[in-house]
Amino acid sequence: MNEIKNKVVLIVGLGMIGGSIARGLKKANPERRIIACDTDAQALQQAVDEGVVSHSGELAALCPLADIIILAVPPLTVCELLPEVLKSMAPSALITDVASVKSHIFTSSQQFSEEALANFVPAHPIAGSEQSGYSASVEDLFDQRNVILTPHAGNSTDSVAIINALWRELGANVLGMTRTRHDEVLAATSHLPHLLAYAIVDVLVKQEQSEDIFRYAAGGFADFSRLASSDAKMWSDIFVANSAAVEKMLDDYIQSLLDFKKAIQNKEHGKLEESFGAAKQTRENFISQHFKPKKQEEMTSNQLSFSVQPGGQVAGTIRVAGDKSISHRSIILASIANGITRVTGFLEGEDALNTVAAFREMGVTIVGPENGELTIYGVGKNGLQAPRRPLYMGNSGTAMRLLAGLLAAQSFDSELTGDESLMERPMNRVAQPLRSMGARIDTGDSGTPPLTIRGSKLKGITYEMPIASAQVKSCLLLAGLYAEGETKLLEPAPCRDHTERMLQGFGYEVVVDAQEGACCGRRRRRFTGNSD
Repeated sequence: MNEIKNKVVLIVGLGMIGGSIARGLKKANPERRIIACDTDAQALQQAVDEGVVSHSGELAALCPLADIIILAVPPLTVCELLPEVLKSMAPSALITDVASVKSHIFTSSQQFSEEALANFVPAHPIAGSEQSGYSASVEDLFDQRNVILTPHAGNSTDSVAIINALWRELGANVLGMTRTRHDEVLAATSHLPHLLAYAIVDVLVKQEQSEDIFRYAAGGFADFSRLASSDAKMWSDIFVANSAAVEKMLDDYIQSLLDFKKAIQNKEHGKLEESFGAAKQTRENFISQHFKPKKQEEMTSNQLSFSVQPGGQVAGTIRVAGDKSISHRSIILASIANGITRVTGFLEGEDALNTVAAFREMGVTIVGPENGELTIYGVGKNGLQAPRRPLYMGNSGTAMRLLAGLLAAQSFDSELTGDESLMERPMNRVAQPLRSMGARIDTGDSGTPPLTIRGSKLKGITYEMPIASAQVKSCLLLAGLYAEGETKLLEPAPCRDHTERMLQGFGYEVVVDAQEGACCGRRRRRFTGNSD
């Protein structure tokens, strides 16, 4: 994103995270000016000597010089520094952080409101190690690692987009969460494991003959206790700042330990084996899904037969699941809208989540989904960024065909791929009319994915659809958003009109003329592209 290319970045705290940010930004743009402050004068001097930092100084003196201020300090220190930063910084500057706790900044005990922190976009990179200090920093620490943004009501879409672009420049995958959900998730997946590592070392060191215990400890103990080598000050801050969420997880963990203790006391071999087996399978699934390359697997379904006998009664309240087709379209249209869109009733299925992931890869900050709710920080019609890897659509023909229309009109190149089943689906039904609009799209030999799309300028066309297809119609309407002139579609029979309705809801003019061609049952959709 060009708007961050020449911005001056101030990094407050040149430890392992702050130093890695500095190194990564310098590698991405050697001309970028990076300034820094830290209580460790030796680290500052090393960074200056290496050419990573242009100069260092006191916080109050450096803040007015910066366009982006990154607080790479522990959670409680973020709160301590914010008043001085807010007082000293330029009015247009943005602030972000790297702390793994967020809610405490906005609690009633603090002096900060969302309005006062309009230029503060909280962030948390899920990266690091037990090592600390500038000497442990590396330029590629965030490459292919997740960074969570927790924007709040005071943030503008522009400020969120700039912080998103900064982390994207470091190679990170940018996700979004509410700050409450973030703190709950991190309490379970990061904070509790660190606490357990500290606790097991503490327990063993207090045992009689602890020297012998450590002398004969195997690699398993070294692996498990590795986290206890982490920075003590930082983790003390984390547990104080996120005490409520950690306490809840700790209660659950203690209850689990008590259950295991009882099973061991009673020599319940079967129960232990079942629990360990379930945990083993869960971990293997986690590693396979999140730490191995995404496989293109064919989706399979086993047929099941159910028999229901009359009798009894059911009472209660149910919530109807969201619609998959509308869920896809809500992500697409909200991402290219100006402003913030809030979606409820989103279907949290694999296909729709792949669409969320695709737009995150193109630089859109999407918070959620949480209980079917999403907040999407639109980047505007021309704000999508070039994806750094093929966009994986899983098994969704809808998503692939709709995105083909959108991506055909962008200024960058892209590739759409999917699982084994999707890779056999026909795509010429959208590729051919898009080519007549000026799109450059290559398919496989049989007109199947992957779709290789080179950014092009499109022109409006009149297209008579051979069959009624909501996917083809939606694809061409999305392309028509960007095309020069008017795009007209003639459909032989009515088909689902989600896209037309949602385009109108987002402020675009879509004219439906049911009379034209009425003798043969055609309906005309007339759409003028290049509108704001």
